[in-house]
Amino acid sequence: MLNLDTHLLVAVLIDDLRPRERRLVRSEPLAISDIVLWELAKLIQLGRLVLDMDSPEFRACVRQLTIIPISLEIAWQSTHLDFSSDPADEIIAATSVVEGIPLLTRDRTILKSCMVPFP
Repeated sequence: MLNLDTHLLVAVLIDDLRPRERRLVRSEPLAISDIVLWELAKLIQLGRLVLDMDSPEFRACVRQLTIIPISLEIAWQSTHLDFSSDPADEIIAATSVVEGIPLLTRDRTILKSCMVPFP
């Protein structure tokens, strides 16, 4: 299983994956932290992303994902990472740490972490 951050989920949705990412996404079941859905909604609200979250295509895509809720352990872990970022990114990374699921991200700050598992 792979945990996708918000930008990688958008890349999946708009088919903008790099070759390595495409191989990984095609070979593994996909998961997201539930905060990714909130981030998508905020990006749409702010006009930084055009996406219809009510469309049948979007809903079908989301149904194929494992959506991981923010647990007490994930919330706590998000405050004990070896990097500092925005709270949503910290929750996404903490989800990977707690659940032991590699995080697929392009975020350079997160990629410097020694705690977060990556594919």
